[in-house]
Amino acid sequence: MNLEQLKAQGLVIIDKLLEWALSPQFYAQVAAIVIAWLVARTLGRLILKKVGLFATEPADGPLLKPRQWVFASKGLVQPLLTVVALAIGIEIVTMAVGTAWLVRLAQSVSVIGVLYAAINQFVAHPLVNKAAIWVGIPIATLKVFGWLDETIGFMDSAALSVGNIRISLFMLFKAAIAGAFFFWLGRISNTAGQKVIRKQESLDVPTRELFAKLFEIVLFFVIFILLLQVMGLDLAALTVFGGALGVGLGFGLQQIASNFISGIILLLERSLGVGDYIELENGKAGILKTLNMRSSTLETFDGKEITVPNEKFITSQFTNWTRDDPRQRYEVEFSVSYDTDLHAIPPIIEKAVASHPRVLQDPEPVDCELRGFGDSGVDFAVEFWVSGLDDGKNKFSSDVLFLVWDALKDNNITIPFPQRDVHIVSGSPKLNINKKPKIKK
Repeated sequence: MNLEQLKAQGLVIIDKLLEWALSPQFYAQVAAIVIAWLVARTLGRLILKKVGLFATEPADGPLLKPRQWVFASKGLVQPLLTVVALAIGIEIVTMAVGTAWLVRLAQSVSVIGVLYAAINQFVAHPLVNKAAIWVGIPIATLKVFGWLDETIGFMDSAALSVGNIRISLFMLFKAAIAGAFFFWLGRISNTAGQKVIRKQESLDVPTRELFAKLFEIVLFFVIFILLLQVMGLDLAALTVFGGALGVGLGFGLQQIASNFISGIILLLERSLGVGDYIELENGKAGILKTLNMRSSTLETFDGKEITVPNEKFITSQFTNWTRDDPRQRYEVEFSVSYDTDLHAIPPIIEKAVASHPRVLQDPEPVDCELRGFGDSGVDFAVEFWVSGLDDGKNKFSSDVLFLVWDALKDNNITIPFPQRDVHIVSGSPKLNINKKPKIKK
């Protein structure tokens, strides 16, 4: 078709549009749409003003939930009335002029408006809200205007066949929608299920974590199988894909598979568990917060989180401070002056430190030891056992140092400070500095 033919065709279309726009049927349908909108608007305002369910907002309370829902739906009153008024207008216009396609189009748009208002009013979850707006409304629009079947047929015709597997555009769209729904539902189910498992006080913490991770693995495996069924893929035809996946695990995904298997090993052998204080080989340390399938998270006392691949706990050394016994031994050092009765120091310090409510007498009582003779004073150290770690909310060493300070002050024992004796030797020979004679010019 050349340019002249396109121009002629365009003129024909314009003439038909002008003829239709000047016809009585057009004005009758436009008048029906305007009248229906005005009636719905007036009647909606009257209902919202006169009906008490919409006029006043109810108080909070479990028994008032239906009342709150009715009040929340007041934004749907006018759109619903518009749909009803347009339905009446369709019947009247059809009897009057024999056609009402423009009114039907307006009614379809009104139905979409009702759906949009209902989603924004009652769907509070942001992810579900966006999915309903960007997926649900377009599908509803196609259905309302009667284009859904044609659109599905067009998307299904755009396909790629590989052996017995046929992948179409419609299948990919359906898989994306179903996958998003399944994995969103799976995440919610996984969170709820793990909470229930972790509340089982009859099981120890490592066992609860093991069952929680097994529940997560089984749940998402079932979701994957369901997604394949929704896509209509034959599971027997996925053997080639399974072989390719195995090769991928052997090469590109080796580290991921290693971390995944390491996580399962850690859960089975229970060498560490959530709540243990772990110190890594590189010196970083923290409380084990989560033990995931690929990595674990250590939370430090200063609020930072360290992500550690599970493989590190299998292939390298680490220190578990609180695995079997939460009790720890610490020590603080101090010094006294040389003119102190050294034999009196241990009983004074041991009694003072033992008075701390968190200091334990088992497995060993408080022990004050003489460590050496320093340049400025005599060095002592007091060892003590506590339940927990000397960091975070617990500051045992600081408390013990205060107790040592108070005990020494109460007994008039001096804590030395660095001292140096400087001896000046008199009669030392003077240095003779020979100056060069000045050269006269």
